[in-house]
Amino acid sequence: MKDIIVVGGGLAGLMATLRLGEKGYRIKLFSIVPVKRSHSVCAQGGINAAINAKGEGDSPWLHFYETIYGGDFLANQVPVLGMAELAPKIVYLFDRMGVPFNRTPEGTIDFRRFGGTLFHRTAFAGATTGQQLLYALDEQVRKLEVDQKVVKYEPYQLMKLIISDDGVCRGVVVMNLYNGEIEAHMADAVILATGGLGYMFKENTNSIINTGSAGSIAYQQGAYFANPEFIQVHPTAMKGYDKNRLISESVRGEGGRVWAYDANGRKVYFLEEWYPGYGNLVPRDIASRAIFKAVHELGYHTAEGEPMVYLDITELVKQKGRDYVKSKLGGVLEIYEKFTGVDPYNNPMKIFPAVHYSMGGLWVDYNQMTNIPGLFAIGEQDYQYHGANRLGANSLLSCLYAGYIMPNIIDNYVKQVSKDYDEQKLIKRYVDEVKDELNKIRNLRGNINPYKLADEFRTVMSKYVTVIRNHEGLVYAYNFVREALNRYNDINIYDSENYYANTTISYVKQLKDMMILALAIIKGALERKESRGAHYRTDYEKRDDDNYLKTTKAKFNPNTLEPEISYEEVDTRLIPPQEREYKSSHKEKIVKALKLYEQAKPIIEKLDIYANFV
Repeated sequence: MKDIIVVGGGLAGLMATLRLGEKGYRIKLFSIVPVKRSHSVCAQGGINAAINAKGEGDSPWLHFYETIYGGDFLANQVPVLGMAELAPKIVYLFDRMGVPFNRTPEGTIDFRRFGGTLFHRTAFAGATTGQQLLYALDEQVRKLEVDQKVVKYEPYQLMKLIISDDGVCRGVVVMNLYNGEIEAHMADAVILATGGLGYMFKENTNSIINTGSAGSIAYQQGAYFANPEFIQVHPTAMKGYDKNRLISESVRGEGGRVWAYDANGRKVYFLEEWYPGYGNLVPRDIASRAIFKAVHELGYHTAEGEPMVYLDITELVKQKGRDYVKSKLGGVLEIYEKFTGVDPYNNPMKIFPAVHYSMGGLWVDYNQMTNIPGLFAIGEQDYQYHGANRLGANSLLSCLYAGYIMPNIIDNYVKQVSKDYDEQKLIKRYVDEVKDELNKIRNLRGNINPYKLADEFRTVMSKYVTVIRNHEGLVYAYNFVREALNRYNDINIYDSENYYANTTISYVKQLKDMMILALAIIKGALERKESRGAHYRTDYEKRDDDNYLKTTKAKFNPNTLEPEISYEEVDTRLIPPQEREYKSSHKEKIVKALKLYEQAKPIIEKLDIYANFV
């Protein structure tokens, strides 16, 4: 029986664990928190699948087309087509698992609209879809735990990958966060499913565990990090003293409207005016830039003069009734009321954009393997499916899809991998390296508070590396982060004891990982002299396919701690790149998409996109 390590207990990690466990593999599942607290639990809006339940003419091809189009043509097209084709099967699988998807009066799964499409394509369980999917998967995985096919390690933090001299990933070194002990675990393959990096930015909707540390560790050990500059800023988040909180796109999908007061006190529904084809359901990158423009350039504001805009469902409540709206959106509206004390059923919600997701991630091939043999990446940890901008409700799908297809991929890999290495010697080497690194952290006795340094770093990232970018701001941010890395050795750890749950040591380790990966994000943005998807530069406002229809690949230089940037061609064999706009009608786009399908049919017939679906 073969052993597989899965790092990360969210939707991607649990799906891979379930599928591999059912195929007879022994799985060690490591998670930095109990798996039911993984950040997937925070996903609200739904999961996309072109089931065409409402008879609108939707299809997997149109789902694929709008995903590529919405991603500004930067995603490799073959894997995205595979994801769109398998999506209906994944939704029906969870339906059979008992996920309480909302239902139509006839008893079938209900679907709502989401950004970047006008099809009703998003299956949902109220406004807590991520939680329901995660809990359903965990229930299935617990069966495998009883059968001793899965062992969970919670809470454990990844410290280092174990890579043999022939360059193959053989295992992991982890820290038990209960007692600080260091452990090494070996396996035939390692799958990273450790989520995003949104905590790197001060204004974000992510959990404090979303530091990107695991991806940074792989990057520092030789894995390419692809498209790091593409950071999604969600247009609708509520500001809080401690952090920002997501107000789901599902609110707009159900009929919520964005508006603000202009300088003359006039109520302006600016998304509907500027983008008549899609209105409030334009993709997230476009909506976020529009809100920034409305507030910072045009002076739009709330009734109290605050630099925010409104997301309003009060008319929807009047039309449909409070109970109806609560059945669709209760989870997210409850969050807003809890943290603001304002009833969103009767008062418009105050919102502003915040960092939400990373389209970039570890570079992987079409079989989810990084350039380090034996190391696979899935979920938000890989870059594969969203291009320059992710469409709403595709995140849960991409996580589950990548986890679902792992068995056949792992089968093929373990058949040919050799075990010609000295296991004990390798373990000792890497464990010693991690212990040395932790001892250096424990001995930091400078005059800098690590949490204050982190706050400064995260503030700079939010200010200069999110919605609006330019050369001057990016250079400032890059130099700031380099200087912060130099100041890292002047941190005072304050608490160096090796006892239960010493979070400072864990945090300081992750802080360095964040700053190293931040340099790749900023350098990628500096080198990409165009605007595409979520990457918008005021000094290069046009998309430049001639020079930048390419995947960015960042390689870590251990001598300078800085990235080396190279590029790789994007697979556009199915749909030729075209101008991306959302002012014309949805119908015009669909007619064009169907013509492109006829042209692509001969190519699709030769592809083996279903090979990993078994």
